[in-house]
Amino acid sequence: MVAMARVRDRYREDVVPALTSEFGYKNVYQVPKLEKIVINIGLGESIQNGRAVDAAVNDLALITGQKPVVTKAKKSIAAFKLREGMPIGAKVTLRGERMYEFYDRLTAVGLPRIRDFRGVTPNAFDGRGNYTLGLREQLLFPEIDYDRIDKVRGLEISFVTTARTDEEARRLLALLGMPFAK
Repeated sequence: MVAMARVRDRYREDVVPALTSEFGYKNVYQVPKLEKIVINIGLGESIQNGRAVDAAVNDLALITGQKPVVTKAKKSIAAFKLREGMPIGAKVTLRGERMYEFYDRLTAVGLPRIRDFRGVTPNAFDGRGNYTLGLREQLLFPEIDYDRIDKVRGLEISFVTTARTDEEARRLLALLGMPFAK
């Protein structure tokens, strides 16, 4: 709970005044904010290995503290031996307290554990103020026990903001503590 309060307090006390003066907002409600964080693991190997989905769901539940949703294939693709309705991934959407707590753990604990870390790329914005970060392994999070994982899996983290432009969103995330590469 302390971590959540730390990021939320930083937003209210430091980020809102800085963004208001920088971008000239007239109202506090115009200032962009972090709306939700979506964590996704794609499981192409689940076609051959049915237990991969369970392992990914358990990893996501440990990392986020919330039960993941299993995503299923929308179409059948014969070349990949994929049928409609087969489980092919897992995702979690975080909002509110859990979102801020996860953001704090990611920026303070998870990202610094990457070997030769020099910051995350500042170019992964979508043009509408949302940022997506790809990680190569789930072991960055201390909740994951190295001895209990069956396979190293990558995950994708999407930060959805209310910002209208990438520049506003980049500044918002940087002020909240996202370590962008120079």
